[in-house]
Amino acid sequence: MSDEQLFLRSKVIVEPLVDRFVAQPHTIAPVQASMNLAFLHVPLLESYLQSPQVHVAASNNPELRGGYFINIPEERADEVRDLLGAIKRDRADMLKFAEAIAAGQEILRANATGFDLTPLYPKLPPELGGLVELAYDMDNQAQLRFMEPLIYHSPVYTDARQSVQLSFETGIERPFILSTPRLTSPDVLELGIPFRHEGLAELFKTRVRPTTLRHLREALELDDAQAAQLSAMLSPQPSLAEDRHIEGGGRIRYFGHACLVLQTPEAAIVTDPFISADSTAGDRYTLDDLPDFIDLVLITHGHQDHIVLETLLQLRGRVGAIVVPRYSKGNLADPSIKLMLENQGFPVIEVDDFDEVEFPGGKITATPFLGEHCDLDIRAKSTFWAELAGKKVFIGADSSGIDPSLYRYIRNHLGTADYAFLGMECDGAPLTWLYQALLTIPVTKKMSNSRKLSGSNAEQAAAIMTELGAKEAYVYAMGEEDWLGHVMATTYTEDTYQIKQIEEFLTWCKDRDIKAGHLFKQQEWRW
Repeated sequence: MSDEQLFLRSKVIVEPLVDRFVAQPHTIAPVQASMNLAFLHVPLLESYLQSPQVHVAASNNPELRGGYFINIPEERADEVRDLLGAIKRDRADMLKFAEAIAAGQEILRANATGFDLTPLYPKLPPELGGLVELAYDMDNQAQLRFMEPLIYHSPVYTDARQSVQLSFETGIERPFILSTPRLTSPDVLELGIPFRHEGLAELFKTRVRPTTLRHLREALELDDAQAAQLSAMLSPQPSLAEDRHIEGGGRIRYFGHACLVLQTPEAAIVTDPFISADSTAGDRYTLDDLPDFIDLVLITHGHQDHIVLETLLQLRGRVGAIVVPRYSKGNLADPSIKLMLENQGFPVIEVDDFDEVEFPGGKITATPFLGEHCDLDIRAKSTFWAELAGKKVFIGADSSGIDPSLYRYIRNHLGTADYAFLGMECDGAPLTWLYQALLTIPVTKKMSNSRKLSGSNAEQAAAIMTELGAKEAYVYAMGEEDWLGHVMATTYTEDTYQIKQIEEFLTWCKDRDIKAGHLFKQQEWRW
């Protein structure tokens, strides 16, 4: 085998999978993964097998975009049947654990009336033994508190669920990640290895540093056929952008969705990395434009469009640390982002509100994040305040302006921001779209629709700016970029409510001489 020095080709993509479904926080964290497997994926696979043609037709109906339908041709239904059988056989511990959670919640609803909870422990299903604590809040509402670190060491969590697929970016939208499992394909390199496998870090480091096919074959434990497939994904020439680093001052680049790259000559920070690999598109920054080393990756919250494993895995080995918000310790709706990422091999720093993390020439401060989580008790969410090269940047992600006085406290504590980046998906998906599998009692459609995954509307965004006093304001694109469809599944027109709200906010800014813009695909700021 040749010892030629080779780089990974620019357009290679990875899809990390768990039991063939695309990995995202609710399919990796073991408590939530068990619930999603039992109450979403198994019923979804069963539904498909009853009527494959209905699922395929619905998947191709633009009005049902983002719905829970499996987009796999009927002639491959036997493979789906095999997948379902394997899940029921090999993930029995997870399925039993999910059923035990539902049963445990029902025991609390029926028996926890404000009196001593000790007699209820023997009544819990044995699968919960040693892994939960029963507790009341101060209003005598009882709940299960999960010992999440222990669950990662129980039969409920296994990285045998994990595999990855490597292929080339085609520019064709992939099936929706929350509903369609990935089957095998001749043009896809299948690797039955866990996400934390060191071979993956070795592979993706070859975007910036070459190595040999021989080394990668050994690191990834490939057979002859796999090595031949990988060989086609390597090139003797790098595809790195010449201007990926800067020599002076500061720079911010918008890479799409909620992803920003903040740079000085000494350091680089990336927020919520969700980055295109399509270097031939010409209308966006891609993985080729990233600096060789990233000091900090900032994760604002645990939704699948902000923790994007297909991008994060490609940064392993090139990142100093991933900074994540602290979780509420044991809440069913609020898994630990730190535990989840550490178990995939990432270095992680967990922060609470107003904790600081320094990097060469600057610092990050975690700031509070309001709303956007369907009024669930989810605390693993954070906005961030970055200080670098003499500028202050507020990274607002999807935080809402439902109580704008919060931002007055931020300003009083940290000063006036030069740039504010805000999310304005102000009519988001309802509660059940993302959290249905975690709900152990039904909610009405009216109730679900009243509690949405919504960021700020025009009035709330204006209130944030009033309190922050920021000099410039920029609104993230809301899944509008065409390379995000397999995750976002959103469709907007110029008459869509969210777009109208952004226009109203930009008019408000213009009337007050605040420089503002609606971001799309790419933009750069230099000073």
